[in-house]
Parts: sequence; structure tokens; C-alpha cells
Amino acid sequence: MSVKQVKVGNVVFGGKRLAFIAGPCVIESTKGTVDLAARLVRLAEELEVPLVFKASFDKANRTSVDSYRGPGLVEGLAVLQEVRDRFGVPVLTDIHEPDQAAIAAEVVDILQIPAFLCRQTDLVVAAAETGKAVNVKKGQFLAPEDMVNVIEKIRSAGNDKIILTERGASFGYHNLVADMRSLLIMRELGVPVVFDATHSVQRPGGAGKMSGGDGRWAPALARAAVATGVDGVFMETHVNPAEALSDKANAIPFKDLKRLWQTLGAIHGLVR
Repeated sequence: MSVKQVKVGNVVFGGKRLAFIAGPCVIESTKGTVDLAARLVRLAEELEVPLVFKASFDKANRTSVDSYRGPGLVEGLAVLQEVRDRFGVPVLTDIHEPDQAAIAAEVVDILQIPAFLCRQTDLVVAAAETGKAVNVKKGQFLAPEDMVNVIEKIRSAGNDKIILTERGASFGYHNLVADMRSLLIMRELGVPVVFDATHSVQRPGGAGKMSGGDGRWAPALARAAVATGVDGVFMETHVNPAEALSDKANAIPFKDLKRLWQTLGAIHGLVR
């Protein structure tokens, strides 16, 4: 089925090429974030793949009050501005409250609605009203066809730059299941669909005061999603995942990205 393309800088979601959204789960430092962005941009240029850089200024949905959340709105956006200005790469970040939308929109190219908040009407509409592209992660508690209501909320604000992301569905204690049918069902809604490979293998709250996960399976699920037919792949990465301050159990080591991106691109070429 054809979908309405969403163009963000030089990246097109819903076009002929597979788009990648990648970066750290959360901004840990300016130097570390900029360094990882530089590595990702160089790799994307080498492989000639479309890239959106992703990093969160705040992870409000952490398991524990003791968990690292990030530098916050002002400092975090300054880091993302530096990445965008230095490398010319489109940038994506999460927002958690309606009043963050317009502020973040001054810096980033895509506003992302976290899965837990995808039904928060005020947040979704505030993001849409900025005119920026809006990427909504499907709630773990929703059927894929239910996302039509989220699409309608965004369009009610006159914004048709909509991307949906699958990140798994809740299944028993601490488990998520990635149902590949969900990708096709959401794509039938007429918008580009992205598969979140690293959060789909997460075990929310599964490590006591933090989320656990099975990051080693993320590449396999990414391959399956691309073979099913998606417009983009979302993956969190880190130079040393064991030292990551958030989602260390799921992040894909940067050193493994080149081979993975090449494989995913080849699969996409066969499918499309």
C-alpha cells in the first residue's frame, strides 16, 4: 500500500530507501553525544543511507526515581543544536509535556511521542501544532489499528507529517512481543512505519530498578521487520553499551552497526 511520504531534511520516510533513526538512549554528555553523532554521520555517508540522529534530553519514563534521566530541556537541546549545526543531520528527540513541544521544535526536526504517552491528547496536539514531523511510538497496550485515532489527533491540528513506530506489545511480566503484523496494519493507515529494534527487546522494569532486555536479538528482529516491509528502523546505539546510563541491556554496539545496516539495506532492496 502507498503511504504519504514524510520528508525531513534529506531523509524521506515512505520513499524508496530505508531510513535509519539512531543514537544514544539519552544524552550523557556533550562530548559523548557529539562524538557518537560524528561516528554515525560518517557511517551513514560511507554507506549512503538516510540518517536521523536521535537522543533524549530527558527520560521521564524511567523505572526508578534513582535512574539517570538526562541533562534536561535547556542543556539537552543545546547539545542537539550543536549536533544539528555541526553535521547537518536531522535530529529527533522525545517530549513528555505539552509545553516542551514548541521549545523543542525550535531545535529538532522530529518530535517523538513516547509509547506510554501516545494517547495524551494535549501532548500529541501540541507536537502537531508546531508543524514539525511527529513520530509516535505505538503504546505497548494498544492494538495497531487503534493508532488511527492518534493520526486523527495530529491531522486535526493541520499536520500531516506523521510517522508511527512499533516497539512491541506487553506480554506477561516484563516481556514485550514484536508482532510483525502490526507493521503492516499500521502501514495500511497510510503513514510511514518504523520498527524500533532495541526497545522491542526491552524488558521494562525487568532488572529491578531499571529495565532489562535481550539486546542480542535486536538485529534479528530488525531483519524480520525490514523483510516484512517498513520504511525505517530505529535503534539505540552506544560505543560501549555496558557503560550506558540508560537501556544498556538493549543498545547495539556501534562497532556492529556497519554490517547490520548493510544487511538491512540489502533486505530492503529485495523487498521493495
